Amino acid sequence: MWRRNRGLTCQEVVELVTSYLDDALPRRDRVRFERHIADCVNCREYLKQFEQTIAATGSLREDDLDPVVRDTLIAHFGDWRRDRV
Repeated sequence: MWRRNRGLTCQEVVELVTSYLDDALPRRDRVRFERHIADCVNCREYLKQFEQTIAATGSLREDDLDPVVRDTLIAHFGDWRRDRV
């Protein structure tokens, strides 16, 4: 996946955070991720915020959202995804 003989960059941590939280990283990449998090206060805070967001939104159902808010979120995620491709 990533080059073996170097640590991860902050950008790579951002790209891997969901795989890390889903326990879907190969062992080698998980170790490199955790080493980076241990040394980088900004990435550690990013991970913490990501975990808090999941905890806060994890119990939401589609029907819990106002339809306008739901449609706005879907549009923003669609725009973000198109911009990344």
